[in-house]
Amino acid sequence: MADADAPPTALTPPSGLVAPGNALTRLLDAITRAVGRAIAWLIIPMVASLVYEVTARYLFDAPTVWAYDMTYMLYGTFFMLGSAWTLQRGGHIRTDTFYADWSPRRRALVDAACYVLFFLPAMAVFLKLGADYFWKSFQQNERIVTSPWLPIVWPFKAVLPVTAALLILQGISELIKSLQVILRSGEDR
Repeated sequence: MADADAPPTALTPPSGLVAPGNALTRLLDAITRAVGRAIAWLIIPMVASLVYEVTARYLFDAPTVWAYDMTYMLYGTFFMLGSAWTLQRGGHIRTDTFYADWSPRRRALVDAACYVLFFLPAMAVFLKLGADYFWKSFQQNERIVTSPWLPIVWPFKAVLPVTAALLILQGISELIKSLQVILRSGEDR
């Protein structure tokens, strides 16, 4: 039975053309879905901190020193860690001028080439640079000096390599799905 939460993708082939996926793509997709669902809950503390700040500032004339920092850190985390789920669900920007009229096989060929030539190498660089950026911050116990609250920043910077790793995993899943379409489809218009 198909997963009701299965993402719609640009590579949805004609009925019966592609097997539902292999164990690896199902595992990678499940990891992405679990992280995406967990990260979606960050919207609650983000909105709560904004509501608290607005209430404290305008009703009690007592602004906080922490709400702004908390809000942008939570939003950044929400945005970054949710990007792999967005990739899985086909939610990133795509130029559909030509793509929409292509056969599933041609779309899969273009997607596979883009994952191999651009996406995965860029994410590998992002992973390396993000890990270095995080590690330096962690070793120095870096704080945000522009804030009177002076929160530590390394947990926020840890989001960078984690995001890159999640995008690499989901990119591999999407590449495998593209290859499945290519191998199982004989049509090319």
